Amino acid sequence: MPDTLRDAQAEAFLATTAWAQATRRPLAGDASNRKYERLTMAGESAVLMDAAPEKGEDVRPFVAVARYLTTLGLAAPHIIAEDTASGFLLIEDLGDDLFARVVAADNSTELAIYTAATDALIVLHNATPMPGLANYDVAVMTPLAGLAYDWYLGQTLGADPEKKAAFSADFDPILGKHSETTVTILRDYHAENLLWLPNRQGSARVGLLDFQDAMIGDPSYDLVSLLMDARRDVAPAAEAAMKAHYVAAQQLDPALFDAQYHVMGAQRNLRILGVFARLSCRDGKTHYVDLIPRVWAHLMRNLEHPALAPIAARIRADLPAPTADVLERLRR
Repeated sequence: MPDTLRDAQAEAFLATTAWAQATRRPLAGDASNRKYERLTMAGESAVLMDAAPEKGEDVRPFVAVARYLTTLGLAAPHIIAEDTASGFLLIEDLGDDLFARVVAADNSTELAIYTAATDALIVLHNATPMPGLANYDVAVMTPLAGLAYDWYLGQTLGADPEKKAAFSADFDPILGKHSETTVTILRDYHAENLLWLPNRQGSARVGLLDFQDAMIGDPSYDLVSLLMDARRDVAPAAEAAMKAHYVAAQQLDPALFDAQYHVMGAQRNLRILGVFARLSCRDGKTHYVDLIPRVWAHLMRNLEHPALAPIAARIRADLPAPTADVLERLRR
């Protein structure tokens, strides 16, 4: 669809709201086909989400999850207006204070805001899981981890179906032993999807974004997303403190949780390797390649945990380290 037609649809949607005369300017997007604009008018602001259905987007999950999170007292954006058929939402503007920016400006804030983010997860995990969500279980997780073989290996040394099949056969039982599907997970819970809202109270100080892919999964998964961030280095002391805080609050066995944490970390970091390689090679978003060395370092640390001993040597042998040559292949 030509952009001019999509723009006309956006204007028609806004004409049904009180924001028709607002000033519009683009906001940074994410890895999807969604686009965002900030609307300002009379000293107020809101955000227009443009998620075109013909590009494979669907705003209905975002709306449903946002409303569920709000019922828990968590700070998902309020839905001001919606046209789900056309893929437009007008949502509350939670501001620009992403965790990544706040900590970059003042590193001393890291422990406080990450504690708030961990507390928000505790609220989410102690609630009844959101109805209707699919399970993020072994049948889903193993193929997603296999994206590292499809794209990261496939676009550097070449696809190897036999290696991928052997990996999958070995990874399945590890995931089965060290994961559970008991809580709502948002699946992209990291410093560029979380906003610091210090004027609010408790867990509502953590603004939530990009949660439309929520599923029912393992309690450690979103904590891994937060602390083994692909986009910034979390201080080791902060990571250890947040894990201990979560374990104590939930009265968990520290050793069992640590095994879950690293197994979920391996699954997530393998998936991200594949997704970032795909974003570069298929979609031309080559800047994601710059994040791969950090993801690789996380994965290597995951593989040091005894729970992953049955598969660690295989992964290290199968997948190439992100050398300058490997990264350049992915950019090309």
